[in-house]
Amino acid sequence: MPENTTTTASDGTAPARRSLGTGPGRLLVTLYGVFTVAAASRSLYQLIAQFDRAPLAYSLSAVSAAVYGFITFSLVRGGEGARRAAFACCALELLGVLGIGTWTLLDPSAFPDATVWSDYGMGYLFIPIFLPVTGLIWLRRGRSA
Repeated sequence: MPENTTTTASDGTAPARRSLGTGPGRLLVTLYGVFTVAAASRSLYQLIAQFDRAPLAYSLSAVSAAVYGFITFSLVRGGEGARRAAFACCALELLGVLGIGTWTLLDPSAFPDATVWSDYGMGYLFIPIFLPVTGLIWLRRGRSA
């Protein structure tokens, strides 16, 4: 069966989940997957080996990894409930990037080391600021389709 279609349940009564990670959504899923691994591995190492150096920054990086992971899971899972959850998480992610990005610019002393969202994701080529915007657009488009 093609990935882009909506399937029906085995009894033929109810539609099953529609994958959000098809078509252009595959790139979104891939980017979120890469950022999940990057943020999780970085924060895990920092939390274990350097926690006393910048506990706030490293904890926020771990939170960003969890957000990325949840969005990746939701995009792969598909369905209306997953779409709504991913949409809410992308909005939360955007608020986080904007909030942490602004905080790191206004009070750099609070962040002796960078987070994934520091300076609006500058350390990651600003992808953290574009990713939730793209996700919100894709998820909104998926809702109207």
